[in-house]
Parts: sequence; structure tokens; C-alpha cells
Amino acid sequence: MTLWLLPRLKLLFGIAAVMVVLQLINSLDGYSLNRFGLIPRELQALPGILLAPWLHGSWLHLFGNLSGFMVLGALALLESRGEFIRASLFIIVASGVLVWLFGRPGIHVGSSGWLFGLWGLLLGRAWFRRSLADLLLAALALVLYGGFFYGLLPQQGVSFEYHLTGALCGGLYASWQRGGQKRRTRKRTRQG
Repeated sequence: MTLWLLPRLKLLFGIAAVMVVLQLINSLDGYSLNRFGLIPRELQALPGILLAPWLHGSWLHLFGNLSGFMVLGALALLESRGEFIRASLFIIVASGVLVWLFGRPGIHVGSSGWLFGLWGLLLGRAWFRRSLADLLLAALALVLYGGFFYGLLPQQGVSFEYHLTGALCGGLYASWQRGGQKRRTRKRTRQG
């Protein structure tokens, strides 16, 4: 296996392992950890902005998110580990804040906002950078997960708010990433 791929896969499988271990603990404890999920407009639930993506309501919920997370995460990691980590942190925090501000009442848990954020990131990179590699990755994301568009619509019992804000934040990060690359290029041009 090539040297650049192994650390990226370790990161991805490490994230998945943490989610599985937390799900095991949570399921054995009657899902009591879900009280640390995100509850909109509740001050004591602010830590849920960071914790909710790691918690799930059932094994089916976890595996439904984890399968897509592994594929989209692997595609996003093709850029670099650093960019994946920065994008993920932005998606988790920004979408969490938006759900906290505007989400429907109830406990929001699950990594689907992060998952939709990675999807939005891949689509956004293709839109803003228009490189062949980014266009191919976005096409693959659309072929595999084109049904995500339905996840952006309101549904009972599903945090479409996390889906929508995650996708928006992934696209927004791609826009900022493109803007940062342009600024670095202009700076190098002026210095050279």
C-alpha cells in the first residue's frame, strides 16, 4: 500500500472505531449518552455541538451513517489529512451551531450532518475549482449518493436540519478553501 494512503485510512478507520465503541457503550447503557446530543436553544446542550456527531440512536442509525461516511470520507481524504480534518471541524461546529440556533425541538444525534458535509464539500470543490479530479470525485459522489437530495427535505423523526446545514457548510468550506488557494497564489506571484 502506498505510503500516502495508509495514514489517511488509519484516520478514517480510527474515527469509525471511536463511533463503534461509543455506540457499544451507549447501547449497553440504554442510550443514556444521547442526553449529550444537541438540543436546540438549550444552553446546557451547547457541548452537543461537538458530541452529537459521535452518538447514534441505534446500531442501524450508526451503520447507515458509517457506510456513507467511510466512502465520502475516503474521497475527501484524497486531498490531504489536514484539509479533511479542517473541513470536518468546520462542518461539525458550523452545522452544529446552525442546528442549535434553528433546529426543531428534540435531541439531535448522529454523524449525518458530517456525512452530508463531506458530500457538500466534494460537490463544492468541483463547482469552485473545476479541476478534472474534483469533477470526477463529485460525479462519483452524485452517482453513489444522489439520493441525498431527498435527505435535505423535512422528514418526521430525521434531523434534516443536520443534513441541510452539513451540506451547506461543506459547500461553504469548499468556497473558502478555493478563496484561500487564490490568495496564496497571488501572494507567491507578488513575492516571485
